[in-house]
Amino acid sequence: MVRAATINRITNETKIQIALSLDGGNIAVEESIFAAKDESEEKEVHATQATSNQVVNVQTGIGFLDHMLHALAKHSGWSLIVECIGDLHIDDHHTAEDVAITLGMAFHKALGQVRGVKRFGTGFAPLDEALSRAVVDLSNRPYAVIDLGLKREKIGDLSCEMIPHVLESFAQGAAITLHVDCLRGFNDHHRAESAFKALAVAIKEATSSNGTNDVPSTKGVLF
Repeated sequence: MVRAATINRITNETKIQIALSLDGGNIAVEESIFAAKDESEEKEVHATQATSNQVVNVQTGIGFLDHMLHALAKHSGWSLIVECIGDLHIDDHHTAEDVAITLGMAFHKALGQVRGVKRFGTGFAPLDEALSRAVVDLSNRPYAVIDLGLKREKIGDLSCEMIPHVLESFAQGAAITLHVDCLRGFNDHHRAESAFKALAVAIKEATSSNGTNDVPSTKGVLF
């Protein structure tokens, strides 16, 4: 079973295309949303990586958001393409929020019926002095509790207030329950990045096979 999905989401504020494979491998989009741009315009590319079993290419227009989603995909074992053209002349809110919602929708579609997977996942990830914890439930009940304790106004071009909101928006789109907290650390870049890496570890566990084809719920259904 191929656990993959492509989602296009267009609003008056953002135009987004996401291709996601939960198990890595080769993925592609039929046509890039950047294709209509002037080909002579040199596009900055920084959150890309390709290995024998994983493709990651994240271009949201917000460098630190690209960095966080790259880390999330890499350590979840995903292949991921994210393209976004957003109203960054206003601020980072619509782009960050809408990308997270759309990524959640792609995750929900790619996962399909919650069956034959562990459902619950826990992850810890350090980054130097910072240590974060994430707990995931593929519950089909969207809920998020996020406590990162960030102090700076911005990291790069991403507002620190948007970082927990990105995780909340992803949980809403993905229809999962999500708890993420940073246990210690003084560098906000490290705190945020360790949180996304911890989430990746938790998601990888939750979506891994439990060796059956059963629905992991006493109710017998998860929807």
